[in-house]
Formats: sequence, C-alpha cells, structure tokens
Amino acid sequence: MNDQHLLRYSRHILLPQIDIAGQEKLNRSHVLIVGAGGLGSPAAMYLAASGVGRLTLCDDDRVDLTNLQRQIIHGTDAIGMTKVRSAQQTLGRINPEIEVIAIEQRVAARELDELTAAADAVVDASDNFSTRNLVNQACITHKKPLISGAAMRFDGQISVFDLRHENNPCYHCLYPIDGDRQDMPCAVMGVFSPLVGIIGSMQAAETLKILLDLGKTLNGRLLLLDGLTMNWREIKLHKDPACPACRASQ
Repeated sequence: MNDQHLLRYSRHILLPQIDIAGQEKLNRSHVLIVGAGGLGSPAAMYLAASGVGRLTLCDDDRVDLTNLQRQIIHGTDAIGMTKVRSAQQTLGRINPEIEVIAIEQRVAARELDELTAAADAVVDASDNFSTRNLVNQACITHKKPLISGAAMRFDGQISVFDLRHENNPCYHCLYPIDGDRQDMPCAVMGVFSPLVGIIGSMQAAETLKILLDLGKTLNGRLLLLDGLTMNWREIKLHKDPACPACRASQ
C-alpha cells in the first residue's frame, strides 16, 4: 500500500477492526452488482469509495430522465447511455484506482453463473423476481454471500443470505419460487427517492462487513423499513427444509 492509498483510505485504516490489513483485503476483493439503478447506485459508489478492488456491474438498461430522481450514479449528461457505462464513468471519478467491469446486458443463467463464481460477494440490486431467482440460484451453486435489497413506494427491505453455509436460508426460503408474486415497477408504483439511498447504502455496509468478516451481518434477519415513519421491523429467517432451491445443494 503506497502513500496515496494510506491517505485515501486513512479513515478506514484508523478503525482497529479494519486497519491496513483489512483495507488491503478490500483492495483484493471482487463484488458483483446486479442492477445499476436506484439500489445499485449508492451500493456501487460506497464500495468503490471504500476501495473494493474490482466491481462488476450488470444492467441492460439505458439512462432515462425519469431515473435521475433516485439513481444518483447517473447525471443528466448520461441520458441515453447504458447505465453500466454511465456508472463506470462515475465510479472512475470517485476512485480511479479500482477496476470497474461493465456488462451491458441482462445476464442469463449461464453468464450469471460464471460471474458469480468469480466474485467474493454478490449484491442483488435488481428490480424483478426472475433476476433475483437467478442470482439466488447462482449464489447457492457457488456458495457465495448474497446481499439483497428492495424498495417500493415508501417501503424498503434488506437481508443477507450467506450461502457459504448450508444451514442458512436462501432468498427462496423467504420468497418461494412458486409464490404468488408480481413485479411492480417504479414506473407504475413510484418510489420515494431517499429510500433507495438508505437501502443501497446498507447493502454496501453489509457487503463490506462480509468481505472483512466484521461484526454481525443481516444473515438470518430481514429488516423492513417504513419510510413514512422511519420505523424498522426485524423478522427472523430460517432455512426452509422443503425449499426446492437450496435443499438440493445439501
């Protein structure tokens, strides 16, 4: 770690739980972020600023004027660009010392499987159940920790599914594959702008804790936020022994 690194990450290094060794570990880490929208924006920005050495961003969408109310990684001049290229430029300005890989597509199961295998942790910042299901399955297959978030209207949620350990629940244990669920896009339902910032920042925090093996993560816990009252609820999660997604991995 050179003098510039010591200065850039000095406030992390001052924390005895991180110190130089922890910061160097972050610099060697690789995080896959699926989605470069409302949740992916703050998650990616804080992970980049924190010095996570490699970030892989996946998204097939382009920046639209309606995104700018909440997707803070994009600016007005990025309208029309692919979100991952816009995000790549922003992250490069935040921290030019890290590597940002832009995948300009909605990854299918095979590509997602390969990307997950190469990562140390996966941040699910997607906005649809089909992608979340694929991300969950890839994390089960490769025993990778999954940091999952969602936000709609004034309601947010976040949890960690640490699939490095077989006795931990997966995303499907919470939301069964055959459950009666419908994707409700922000274009239809709306979303409170700061809400995605809160949840996405927490996803970054949980990711850093996992990479550094710090404290207690949200594994086995689901946090629900009512943005109108700022009240949090916590629900304990347990592995579903009949879950068709993760029971097959045992």
